Amino acid sequence: MKGAHRVIVESKKIKYDFEVKRNLTIITGDSGSGKTVLIDLIRDYRRYGFDSGVFVSCDCTCRTLDNEEWERQIEETTGSIIFIDEGNRFLTSKRFAELVSGSDNYFVIATREKLPMLPYSVNEIYGFRKSGRFHEAKQKYNEIYHLYGELSETAGVDPQLVITEDSNSGYEFFSELARQKEIECISANG
Repeated sequence: MKGAHRVIVESKKIKYDFEVKRNLTIITGDSGSGKTVLIDLIRDYRRYGFDSGVFVSCDCTCRTLDNEEWERQIEETTGSIIFIDEGNRFLTSKRFAELVSGSDNYFVIATREKLPMLPYSVNEIYGFRKSGRFHEAKQKYNEIYHLYGELSETAGVDPQLVITEDSNSGYEFFSELARQKEIECISANG
């Protein structure tokens, strides 16, 4: 899959409306912010269709993934957006990272945990906040927003200090680049 896909998930009480743009999207937020509710609504819609009272709109299939048979489900699914809730042990496994990397699906992972084995972009980490847009209709609207603000290659970044994780090649590269820009560079030594 390529490109952006708009996802609308709606029930009588709540509505989510957002775009998924890359292979990996992380949704984070405090307990009770609506991450699990979103995934439960999609799961209910897949199970019961319109009888669930849930409306899902997207130009590709939205599905959920649980602990049971997760490897087989990823391998057999193509061209879909797969939503995964926190608490699934496989999220931190090397096998999961391998399957995600080789998949043509998009993955939306709701979690408060760090997932260092997955190559996701800081631009695709979102949080939930409640909005009053549908207040009069007694419907709660959960707005998704960039957790770290909008970042782009064209927006100028003017660091005062560069800190690298390692002390080897990464440090050497950024140290030289920082020296050219007259910026201090230090290593966190791993």
